[in-house]
Amino acid sequence: MTDTKTAPAELFGSAMSLSELEQYLARAADLLRGSIDQADFKAYIFPLMFFKRISDVYVEEFEAALGESGGDHEYAAFAENHRFAIPDGHLWSDVRERTENIGTALQRAFRGIEKANPETLFGIFGNASWTNKDKLPDRTLADLIEHFSTRTLSNAAVPPDVFGNAYEYLIKRFADQSNKKAGEYYTPRSVVRLLVNILDPQEGESVYDPACGTGGMLIEVIEHVKESGGHVNTLWGKLYGQEKVLATSAIARMNLLLHGIEDFMVVREDTLRNPAFYAGNRLAQFDCVVANPPFSLKNWGEGEWALDKWGRNTLGGVPPKGYADWAWVQHMLTSARSTTGRVAVVLPQGALFRQGAEARIRAHVLKHDKVDAVIGLAPNLFYGTGLAACVLVLRHTKPAERRGKILFINGESLFKRGRNQNTLEPEHAERLFELYQGFDDVDGLAHVADLAEITGNNDNLNIPLYVAPADGGEKLTLADALANLEAAHARAAETRAALEQELAKWGLEASA
Repeated sequence: MTDTKTAPAELFGSAMSLSELEQYLARAADLLRGSIDQADFKAYIFPLMFFKRISDVYVEEFEAALGESGGDHEYAAFAENHRFAIPDGHLWSDVRERTENIGTALQRAFRGIEKANPETLFGIFGNASWTNKDKLPDRTLADLIEHFSTRTLSNAAVPPDVFGNAYEYLIKRFADQSNKKAGEYYTPRSVVRLLVNILDPQEGESVYDPACGTGGMLIEVIEHVKESGGHVNTLWGKLYGQEKVLATSAIARMNLLLHGIEDFMVVREDTLRNPAFYAGNRLAQFDCVVANPPFSLKNWGEGEWALDKWGRNTLGGVPPKGYADWAWVQHMLTSARSTTGRVAVVLPQGALFRQGAEARIRAHVLKHDKVDAVIGLAPNLFYGTGLAACVLVLRHTKPAERRGKILFINGESLFKRGRNQNTLEPEHAERLFELYQGFDDVDGLAHVADLAEITGNNDNLNIPLYVAPADGGEKLTLADALANLEAAHARAAETRAALEQELAKWGLEASA
């Protein structure tokens, strides 16, 4: 049952540093260049990496049980001795022996392992096209398998925390390479840390991410509790996530498992249309609800929202068809406990001031004093969009000193400029967190507004209405903001007219 065709003897079981492991995984991804689109690397590399890890751990557990039992192979194969069951013929070494139809062998091993572990691994290997030889000829797969076979990924060689960190490195690497598409599944880790620090989850509390992507928020919750001196195992069975994309939800589950997390629930489903967590006729409720959902999602299920059986529409009505931002807020507030429940969500800043249906929802949420803080972030921090985002912090029950007040933070100057993308460095995230904790006026950065002031601005939450520019200028009034908007529209109309005039000279028409 042992893998006799793994690494050379001098490498077998040798421990790897984090940097060595990162380089080893990065080289595996490089072998796919030219065969697979970079945006799809994750759908192939992560399942292979996970397969190699659980195979090597299975062999490690088998050898330990053999030693413990004095060489009893039947005892060593007992399910009780293994975290995951791997059926005969489905180990990494079994697939490595294949020289033809390797993709078929991999797919068969994946399905066999999923079937043998229905409670924990069902669907975890995703649905990549392993048998498509135009994309993945046997030569490419053989090279990948041989590369992964050069090192052993047992627990002794790579402890879970090291493996988990390397996995996060690879997620970011793929995000950097695919850029535009990465916004669907990756949130910059400094932003993740900011949100989790604000919510401050405690040991034993439940945490839910309704748009969990690759699981970064849930991983950060574990790290936060650990750094706070809490017992991480009190979070077992308390971590919940939902993700619409099959491959991404599978990566999130692998991520949690590879970080050594024993008990969690991540479900692949459309959160707004079909929330996965409920009890009877109401949504399940959690202590902390955190997410970076897709910005201004279109065709999100607005037609069904008016008759939403979970009552999410009672929080101010139905958001517009072309903007799901406040639908996510309504869902998250409904999913937060009425006592301890707190919410942190990343939104485009347009959600703070757009009119119509969104304004009605804002007015409802403000009237019931649910908004704790509005934190503006710098532009171009997120993959796939140059928009400036914000963090909206909400609580069902605010501390007494914060009731009837909202903290506005303008963090537009807190970033490191990059060639293609800006970054929120750890010191910037720490400064934003300090401002949140301070809950006080700070020139050019923060202002505590009471609800009367916000009502005077027609429930508009646009940050420049409340925080004066850092250069000491006056706060922007609502009238000024509207005038600026009108001027921008006028300039856009003038530019389009000039374009149309120029195109007409060439007998062309501008597209609609």
